[in-house]
Amino acid sequence: MSSPAADHGALEPASLAHDPLETVLRTARLARLELAPGEAERLGGQFARILDAFRVLTTLDVEGVPPMTGPTALSDVKREDRARPSLPLEEALANAPARIDAYYSVPKTVGTVGGEL
Repeated sequence: MSSPAADHGALEPASLAHDPLETVLRTARLARLELAPGEAERLGGQFARILDAFRVLTTLDVEGVPPMTGPTALSDVKREDRARPSLPLEEALANAPARIDAYYSVPKTVGTVGGEL
């Protein structure tokens, strides 16, 4: 049975170890990025150095080290959740690039081809 990542063409950790150039090209394809000539080779070398640094980390003994999500122990700062009046419509839409009735109107950004609308 294949993994969900393999089913969608995602990068498996084992595949990252083989060919950095192929990893860059595959990542660019998955992200729908267009690379300039020579850019993949340059990025492949950089990617290989980054992976080498991570390989060093895999050799460390982290037994007993608690997992963390960031370098500091931050907690959310929360305010009391209480109802209050909204901004008046005209004030809320004052800086809208365009509007249609009582709504913001902005250029389409998802589903465009080559950045064109």
